[in-house]
Amino acid sequence: MTRQQAIREFLGQRTLAIAGASRNGKKFGNAVLVSLKAKGYRMLPVHPSADVLEGVACSRSLRELPEVPGGLVVAVPPAETEKLVAEAHEAGITRIWMQSGAESPRAIALCEQYGITLIHGECILMFAEPAELFHRVHRFIYKLTGKYPGT
Repeated sequence: MTRQQAIREFLGQRTLAIAGASRNGKKFGNAVLVSLKAKGYRMLPVHPSADVLEGVACSRSLRELPEVPGGLVVAVPPAETEKLVAEAHEAGITRIWMQSGAESPRAIALCEQYGITLIHGECILMFAEPAELFHRVHRFIYKLTGKYPGT
């Protein structure tokens, strides 16, 4: 599967879990949660101690999700990502999007080991339509420089 196909497949899932949103609302994970929810995705936030984030009920762990989501968006530090990959595998999650800064060589290797389709090094908000102006400009620059997947 090409990177572009993996991105399209991930974004075709209408129910996504998100790890990395916070109660104070100032983390990038919150922006992803709010943006994808506004685009019509059913979001399932995961937080170890919050009951609700951005108006959406939380699960304490991936194992406690009410259903297996189509994918998991990860916006946490790399050491935490590695734990989440193992937990995602145990929970039956087969697609993970690691936001820039969340990935580590070990987390990537674990996805390969478990057969999890992985997207990393890309911002999900640049690809989820309709993209906001900032992300459309970012995408345009990536296309001009040849960094855009599929170009």
